[in-house]
Amino acid sequence: MQTPHCRTNNLLLILLGPILLAVGRAAMESQAALYEREREPAYWDAQARATLDAALRLRPREHQAKNLILFLGDGMGVSTVTAARILRGQMEGGSGEETMLAMDTFPYVALSKTYSVDKQVADSASTATAYHCGVKANAKTVGLSANAVAYECNTTFGNEVFSVLRRAKAQGKSVGVVTTTRVQHASPAAAYAHSVSRSWYSDADLPSSARRQGCVDIATQLVTNVDIDVILGGGRMYMTPIGTPDPEYPTSNSRKGDRKDKRNLIDVWLKAKPNKKSRYVWHKKEFDEINVKATDRLMGLFEPKDMRFEVFRNSTRDPSIVEMTEKAIQILSKNPKGYFLFVEGGRIDHGHHDGIAKLALTEAVMFDRAIHRAAQLTRESDTLTVVTADHSHVFTFGGSTPRGNPIFGLAPKKADDKMPFTSILYANGPGYVHVNGTRGNITMVDYYDEEYMQQAAVPLDAETHGGEDVAIYAKGPMAHLIHGVKEQNYVAHVMAYAACLEPYKNCPPHPHSRTSSGCVNTTPSHLFGLLSLLWLLR
Repeated sequence: MQTPHCRTNNLLLILLGPILLAVGRAAMESQAALYEREREPAYWDAQARATLDAALRLRPREHQAKNLILFLGDGMGVSTVTAARILRGQMEGGSGEETMLAMDTFPYVALSKTYSVDKQVADSASTATAYHCGVKANAKTVGLSANAVAYECNTTFGNEVFSVLRRAKAQGKSVGVVTTTRVQHASPAAAYAHSVSRSWYSDADLPSSARRQGCVDIATQLVTNVDIDVILGGGRMYMTPIGTPDPEYPTSNSRKGDRKDKRNLIDVWLKAKPNKKSRYVWHKKEFDEINVKATDRLMGLFEPKDMRFEVFRNSTRDPSIVEMTEKAIQILSKNPKGYFLFVEGGRIDHGHHDGIAKLALTEAVMFDRAIHRAAQLTRESDTLTVVTADHSHVFTFGGSTPRGNPIFGLAPKKADDKMPFTSILYANGPGYVHVNGTRGNITMVDYYDEEYMQQAAVPLDAETHGGEDVAIYAKGPMAHLIHGVKEQNYVAHVMAYAACLEPYKNCPPHPHSRTSSGCVNTTPSHLFGLLSLLWLLR
């Protein structure tokens, strides 16, 4: 017998079926035909009515989440999301503006205030402490309250704060970290480490005074503070004894292991759980050969430091963020108690700091593809998925560009100095180049090149973070708690509450047995996303 939940879903499909079919046909039309239809008010009225119809049927999932996934786009401000959306659409042959990213289909959205206790414009360490641990903190510190002072080792002790990842592990869930940076970088580090310096990657980075006072490097904390089941990203050199040749770059002195204590932390991690099947890989071939059914724990470190930008990634040697996310979910989901997974698109931030928009936006597109893949591998009925950013960047695009203008292209009119300018610009950064008192003339420059550095208004060696609010997207159990304008540390509290983790005791109820009734997981929010995709996708 069908449950009311299933009957509701079937009714929605019946009601929306004709609309979905019509929209599906529309999606196949040419760009010219789309523009022609957009001139008519009926097009926009019908689209809005269909979206409204789906929104009216949206109901919150007011039960406990079995699984938690936190996607963090480092430096992924709203302008970056919009530009990445256009880029993805144009990569697929469309105009771009009407494209829907995977994160765009999430039914609940809020704004996150990203300032830290000591900074108006925050860094990735203090913000990571906020969304991982639930408290705002000081710049440069990870996993510590604002009572800790950056670089002062003796302020570490007694000021530790604990992440949702650590709390999930304490309740028997599996946990994982996936990043395109080094796994010891600020964003993942706050999930497991407590350090007054985000830069203390290995013991070689620790000042002698900090070592004497008992501070521990982040790489050591990675393998000793909490048992992390899946660790995927870069950062090999911080895990091996000083002078150890890198397996991928054996002749490179700058990529050798740099641990002064001569410990091999990879071995420490492998031997930590002798009763579990643990694997370490550093090459995509080994990664691809991993049998997820026969693997309980997996560490994959694919570069000595950060992983390569997607634009330059060697697809035969390094997995993509999509592939790492997929493998992590496949391993973690074997735990009947559920899991917590943190996935960071970390090099969006690095591309922006370099002032090279193509690097940043390509990373953002791949990050969104990882979100899409995760959606295919999970059920919205038992998995709370949150997508957000730690901070923004001083990145923008404008200039009265026409519809379908290439996102990396020129604005239609020349500036007052009679020279062209790209739509994308930075407020500051290395792109500030003036010749004889005037900015460079880009007429003969290939501004579509992967390493083209957009022009900037103020000269800096590295472009800076932006201080405006960033978006939070959510779907799944208790996702409706993501709404309005919130402090960034609220994210950790929603995730902890949804999964009934410390400190929360008065928790959402467990889901009804209907969630496992065999009913197809076609929910109002899925339909909302599907409808939006079909109406807008080119």
